[in-house]
Amino acid sequence: MAATRPGTAIVLAAVICNGLEFFDFVAYAFFAQTIGKVFFPGAGSALALLLAVGVFGVGFIARPLGSIVIGRYADRAGRRPALLLSAVLMTLSTVALMLTPGYASIGLYAPLLITLCRLVQGFALGGETGPATAFLLESAPPHQRATYVALQMGSQGIATALAGGLGMGLALSLSAAQMQDWGWRVPFAISTLLIPVALYLRFQMPETLPSQAGAASAATHHAGRLLWRSQHVVLGILVIAGGTVSTYIGSYMTTYGATVLHLPPADALQTAIATGLTMLAGALLGGHLADRYGRWPLMFWPRLATALVCLPMFSWLIAHPHAMALQLISATLALLTALTAGAVLTTICELFPATQRAAALALIYSVGVSLFGGSAQFVVTWLIALTGDPMAPAWCIAATSIAALVATWRLPETGRSQLTTSANSTR
Repeated sequence: MAATRPGTAIVLAAVICNGLEFFDFVAYAFFAQTIGKVFFPGAGSALALLLAVGVFGVGFIARPLGSIVIGRYADRAGRRPALLLSAVLMTLSTVALMLTPGYASIGLYAPLLITLCRLVQGFALGGETGPATAFLLESAPPHQRATYVALQMGSQGIATALAGGLGMGLALSLSAAQMQDWGWRVPFAISTLLIPVALYLRFQMPETLPSQAGAASAATHHAGRLLWRSQHVVLGILVIAGGTVSTYIGSYMTTYGATVLHLPPADALQTAIATGLTMLAGALLGGHLADRYGRWPLMFWPRLATALVCLPMFSWLIAHPHAMALQLISATLALLTALTAGAVLTTICELFPATQRAAALALIYSVGVSLFGGSAQFVVTWLIALTGDPMAPAWCIAATSIAALVATWRLPETGRSQLTTSANSTR
């Protein structure tokens, strides 16, 4: 199994596939209010929303398991077969979610089935991040590693903008009854139609895992033991937490705008478009700057800015609850988070050798996202319902940003390092 450096078209194909998988995952968040009414009709509106975002969070429970299983598979068998496995699992769960009848048709089986679908989606996405990021890193010239890795966050930005644009179009063209009957299924149906293209692109991807790394099963086993002892795992999880809470509260802002600020659904969904496009621009700029000036400044300064501005921004939004304010704040949070993305993911990858790389990043990323990002929407919704304080999102962002800053201070600069193959090379 010889490792090759893919061309630009293959790298873009990998990014497109990652974006499609993220589209499937985030589309649920944008339609949480409607999904709550379809699958939890007996609950009040606040409880139905809480249950719907709770099911969204359930998908994160399976992400660490997916990261371990598929990440280890990627470090043994290669990046390509692991990414194919992730795509197939996401395909099956998305089709099942699209076809699941509502509570009115099959009763309690309906919420149970969508919970199962979310678990499989979470397992698949948990296994996607490590192999996909390792593929981009190993495909890049040495002086452009952060730029290539930042394409992953860029693809998530495109997916967010497309999901928000589609949601806005549906909100403007369908009645509330039509949206509840079938409109919320449209994003998953469109994704299903694009799945054959995604699978074809995955089949065309070359392998980037060095053959000596993939063949060294004993080294991989040793790598697993080293991985669990590494302080970089804990630090990486905390750094990821700062970004993922901002990201998933950002995707929650469409629901926040509609339920807390009482903005029209179409106005709230415009926020997703602004957020997604800002994520794309910020990720590409941040990756370029991290390659030029180093990883550490791009991990630290945007996160510090997030901690400083989130509280006054939300105070201003609550005092002036209109669509432009919501879009401006969401875009600002997305920009600051996206600026750090390439540097953070590249640093974590560069800290580990090829025999650990996919599994290490997948584990760190999925645990950080599951513990903090996966619970963010549920915690914020619960806090607002419990206290009536609309500032809850800002307090969550500020707290996790401070924790991420402390962890970042402990991480080394890896921008001038060479990628390693042996597990004995762990920094």
